[in-house]
Amino acid sequence: MGSIASKGQLRMSFVRWAAFVVPLVLLLGFLSGRSVPAGNENAWYVALAKPAFTPPGWVFPVAWTVLYILIGFALASILAARGARLRVLGAALFAGQFALNLAWTPLFFGAHKVGTALVVIVAILALSVATTYVFSRIRVSAAAMMVPYLAWLAFAGVLNWQIVQLNPNAETIVPAGGTSQMIG
Repeated sequence: MGSIASKGQLRMSFVRWAAFVVPLVLLLGFLSGRSVPAGNENAWYVALAKPAFTPPGWVFPVAWTVLYILIGFALASILAARGARLRVLGAALFAGQFALNLAWTPLFFGAHKVGTALVVIVAILALSVATTYVFSRIRVSAAAMMVPYLAWLAFAGVLNWQIVQLNPNAETIVPAGGTSQMIG
């Protein structure tokens, strides 16, 4: 049965993958974001010196929701590309960068390891560039859906780097009035 799939069959394959992958990416991103107090819910983060270009706290969950939806659709598009030579590599690169992405929030906000988090975000960005390149070799539209994510990762990397620069003692900062959060 080596026949070529019809446009309708290809569309349904994408819809099935998207119906599974997009909610999964959103759920995992949400769980990572809620695994530790983050943003303005985190007294340690509030006590950090931050650069002037730090967006207001509400921007982060909105941006991440949109980005997770986009990269979920990008991955679904690749997974639906049955027979594509680089499909497995693209999915593996995506999984690698996404696993690091999920680890970043607990590392930064939970463990207060801002320097290590910077190294992780650089690795996420590098793997995401590789992912986007491989995606472009399979489906240009999938690569295009990764571009806003790449831009946000670059911005987040600069923001993380500035926090490292402004807070050389970030791991030991204790918010005014004490905290019940573990530091160290």
